[in-house]
Amino acid sequence: MQIGVESARSVENRRIFVVDEDEINRAALQFMLHDENETHEFSGIDAALEKSANWKPDLLILGIGMVEAGLLQKLKERIDDLSIMIVTDAENLSAAVACLKSGADAIVAKPLFVEIVRGKVDALFERRLSWQP
Repeated sequence: MQIGVESARSVENRRIFVVDEDEINRAALQFMLHDENETHEFSGIDAALEKSANWKPDLLILGIGMVEAGLLQKLKERIDDLSIMIVTDAENLSAAVACLKSGADAIVAKPLFVEIVRGKVDALFERRLSWQP
């Protein structure tokens, strides 16, 4: 089921990897983004890195619980032209802001809303908004 999808975006074929230990977050993000992007979900960073050898992602959406020292830099070095968005809750907002200083390109706070998540992804992909609020 496609919700508010532009046909030009649905064939653009941007690849997104969602990596989060929380299965509900992964499924929600995959559902929100799969209509306009090729979206894959992983429960661990190693599986995502292994898959990236053959299927380079354009965007990695990473749960704040997955972030460890040096990981963001390692990801940027290993995958060319990768954008990273951190998913966080209010309790970990300061850690997410620190991720921005360490190489993340954006953060999105829970609760997750389709319009907000898609808007941030569009901004990272430098897509023009098709509608005006």
